[in-house]
Amino acid sequence: MKRPLTGVRVIALEQYMSAPYCTMLLADAGAEVIKIERPGRGDPRRSIPPYATDDAGRRVAGGFIGYNRNKKSMALNLRAEGGRQILKDLVEISDVVVENLRPGATDKMGLGYEQLKVVNPRLIYAAISGFGRLEGYTGPYADRPAFDIVAEAMGGIMNLVGFADKPPSWTIYGMADIYTGQVTAYGVMLALFMRERTGEGQFVDSAMLDNMLALNERMVTLYSFTGESPERGRPKHLYPRGAFRCQDGHLALNIPDDIQWSRLCQAMGCEELRDDPRTADGTARATHADFVRPIIEGWLADKTRAQAVALLEDHGVPSGPVYTAEDILADPHITARNMLVTVDDPIAGPRQYARSPIHLSSAPEIPVSPAPQLGEHTRSILHDLLGYDEVVIERLRDEGVIGTQ
Repeated sequence: MKRPLTGVRVIALEQYMSAPYCTMLLADAGAEVIKIERPGRGDPRRSIPPYATDDAGRRVAGGFIGYNRNKKSMALNLRAEGGRQILKDLVEISDVVVENLRPGATDKMGLGYEQLKVVNPRLIYAAISGFGRLEGYTGPYADRPAFDIVAEAMGGIMNLVGFADKPPSWTIYGMADIYTGQVTAYGVMLALFMRERTGEGQFVDSAMLDNMLALNERMVTLYSFTGESPERGRPKHLYPRGAFRCQDGHLALNIPDDIQWSRLCQAMGCEELRDDPRTADGTARATHADFVRPIIEGWLADKTRAQAVALLEDHGVPSGPVYTAEDILADPHITARNMLVTVDDPIAGPRQYARSPIHLSSAPEIPVSPAPQLGEHTRSILHDLLGYDEVVIERLRDEGVIGTQ
């Protein structure tokens, strides 16, 4: 069996997180991903901690190897005419370009979609940016650079994270990058599917702000229907919802309606709360959260997370422990799902990483080749794919057009 994208070649003009995560998903799905990096420096994420160091003193960055498994690295100087020509040669025999450089950077080098689709009309060109680049949909922020926290902020998400008496907060590190990478991979798949029907490539526009706004769709719906803007802190019409202290940590609990509230009351042995006007519905429970929380946490005080989950499950109340990293790695269900894959890096050694989340019944497991060393595949790509002879390759290396190991 083959992975679903076997035979698809992707050129990755990428750095940091969003595009590397997108192409990692494509590589996990079987695509041949050629990562284009600057000679001598490479992706800036190669220099961001945490690091692992081997006995020879070689150092590798965990964030880089986490997002770049199953790829090839080609060190190519795109400021040189020879480097730009090599990229065009690659595009001619490739299916997809994914890039997240500063808006306009590839156009200035003559390597934007309009220039490259002349080389390959079937090319799918996916551009990740902070605020969007597709003609006809560009707003006043189109040329701005952005990091993930900017998209979280402007997508309304940060305004909902944290507590009412504290400043807005971020979510997990890089969430906007990761989610944008996932959405962009989805966009590439849509474009590949359309190409099967039309024979033509297209431009895939993926904006971090758009993706965060789409993820935060409930804020828009609530405001559209009620005129209310949800704020961080306690929900106004829903409670209990949040993390509640147990004997050995916290339990995540969400009671969305009166049916679930009745079940929770039964599980706690507090059936009288079902008729208490302070807890009669979600709005009342939210208003009297200071009354409700101590009751729940009093019931949980002598119970471990596992005991509480089991009791609540018996009564049909979904719940889950708030996990630490150690909990995740020790969980038998996560192990059974094979959601932690081991990649044996030549410097870092065998380490665990999060697997791509989709399982396919008719495809083999994802490959687990380590992230490439800078320029590791430059020679083989030039020689085997493009037919350059060794004399030309050496000349390009001497001129600084390429970097090799």
